[in-house]
Amino acid sequence: MRIQKGYWGRCGICGEASSLVAEALGVCLNCIRGGSGEVMRYIERGHERGRVKYGLPPRPPQTPGGLPCRLCSNSCVMGEGERGYCGLRWNEKGVLRSLTSTERGLLYAYLDPHITNCCSAWFCPGGTGAGYPKYSYTKGPEWGYSNLAVFLYGCNFDCLFCQNPSHKVFNEGDTVSVEEFASWVERDPKISCICFFGGSPEPQLPFAIKASEAAIEARGDKPLRVCFEWNGCGDKVLVRRAAEISLVTGGNVKFDLKAFTPELSLALSGVPNERAYRNFEMIADELYSERPDLPLLTATTLLVPGYVDSREVEAIAEFIAAHDPEIPYSLLIFHPAHLMQDLPVTPLEQAVDCYRAARKHLERVHIGNLGLLGLRDMRQFTQIASRLGITSHN
Repeated sequence: MRIQKGYWGRCGICGEASSLVAEALGVCLNCIRGGSGEVMRYIERGHERGRVKYGLPPRPPQTPGGLPCRLCSNSCVMGEGERGYCGLRWNEKGVLRSLTSTERGLLYAYLDPHITNCCSAWFCPGGTGAGYPKYSYTKGPEWGYSNLAVFLYGCNFDCLFCQNPSHKVFNEGDTVSVEEFASWVERDPKISCICFFGGSPEPQLPFAIKASEAAIEARGDKPLRVCFEWNGCGDKVLVRRAAEISLVTGGNVKFDLKAFTPELSLALSGVPNERAYRNFEMIADELYSERPDLPLLTATTLLVPGYVDSREVEAIAEFIAAHDPEIPYSLLIFHPAHLMQDLPVTPLEQAVDCYRAARKHLERVHIGNLGLLGLRDMRQFTQIASRLGITSHN
């Protein structure tokens, strides 16, 4: 996509001209919420264009008589020669092949010194020392320690604003065994947590779970938190097991709830996200109360200009609050990336409106990436927000 300074898009349905109509979609938020068949044609075309360059199917295959994969909600059924939506698995002459397995992952890993830019740093042990000494090495922020950030290749979504589209370039990743992974942790006592992200962990959850278990065993009785950052649309059994690992280690599970309106989720991410809400609900109802002093569960939403507005955020916040209003929720400032490079950074007014909407229902709301707005921290943001009639919080 060629981006021009001062680009203004135009909705192909209603004709609205605006800098907040992304060229990759070609439709505005109001028309997306209308949900007509014409809108779906724009959505499908937008995602097809972005996937063809990577050799990925435009939609999850559902070929009768093909080979099934059940690792995520896409439930691909691959005919001979077809590849699954994430790209990691394919049908080769009636045999399911895969670039990954329970024993081996495709990833890139690096040390991210604390305090990291993790979306949970404002409440987690690495950023605050919460849970010391059981879950943290220090009473305050874990200066001198690191997070082992594990970038997993492949994703079951196709977000047009993806911050890490390199997850689709599989030949750039390293194939790592469970044993090799555990040895990294064993050799470096300054690794205090592991975070699986990507892409999204769902297509490689069997490996991530087994690698986590091996790393925890290698660390012995010393703290080693395990966290997962995902879209949340994985297999229910695997999602629960991953959350149990985070629970016992002092880690957390972050759901990236892209949108609440189903049509908007399809527009932004290419596939439905209904299972994300069901899996979030499962963890909230079945596990969250077992460690209320250190949140197991958190959610984020990227404030995509022109698309993710206060109506979306309030609906998500209401959903979260119905399970526990103390669950932390982070609103992230958008910056142009991937196929949405023609959109601006989230305007301050949008951030304030969305913050106001979330605070109606939740006690712990945070704004991430504030530097993109030229702001130092949440204190400065809440000072601005309070001038607009919003109560500050911790």
